[in-house]
Amino acid sequence: MRILKHRKMDRPRAVNRKRHADNAERVRLHVTKGDTVRVVRGDDKGKEGKIIRVYRKTGRVTIEGVNIVKRHRRARTPDEQSGIVDFPAPIHASNVMLIDPKSGEPTRTRRQIDEDGTKERIAVKSGEAIPRTI
Repeated sequence: MRILKHRKMDRPRAVNRKRHADNAERVRLHVTKGDTVRVVRGDDKGKEGKIIRVYRKTGRVTIEGVNIVKRHRRARTPDEQSGIVDFPAPIHASNVMLIDPKSGEPTRTRRQIDEDGTKERIAVKSGEAIPRTI
């Protein structure tokens, strides 16, 4: 009888040997770029802002005016000035909620498929449609 030399293991692969499918995995988020959201958890709780960038691999979003961090920056060109730069850092998307267009309060969303087959986001609190701004 032949002995199997190479057997599949039921353990996770090493971090640096990930397959392309695992590496390209994306998180489905309830917010998109351009949405106005309110932070509901963390140090910046209660702040509102517009989403600048969405990171679908990590499930994080960058919001203007929220989670401002300081970075010491060296001048890369002779005419550029070095110093301390303030910029917004990403926070996890689970810590933000979309703003209801009718009441201005944070709300959960529901998906609805229209007659023409397009998906639309509906605010749970008011039932109003939340338009996509891209």
